Amino acid sequence: MSITSAMVLYCVIWALLFYMINPLWQTSQSEDGDVTPGTPASAPVDPMIRKKAILTTVIATVLFALAYSTIEFRWLTLDDVSFLTPPSER
Repeated sequence: MSITSAMVLYCVIWALLFYMINPLWQTSQSEDGDVTPGTPASAPVDPMIRKKAILTTVIATVLFALAYSTIEFRWLTLDDVSFLTPPSER
């Protein structure tokens, strides 16, 4: 795997995880009971972006290491997954 491919894979994993982690631990202004004028009631009180970015980075690094090792050391190849062959080749 080239360095560019590795960077793209890491960025994709990181972005997907961040989109999954971002809604966690959200408290809206309406739930908190203190809506700031000019903002929607559903806006978060404290989005905790730094905490979520750090958590995302840790999890993404572990998943990337697993994916990279699987690809680089050929622990799982397309030949191992026979149900992925097209019907015309069966």
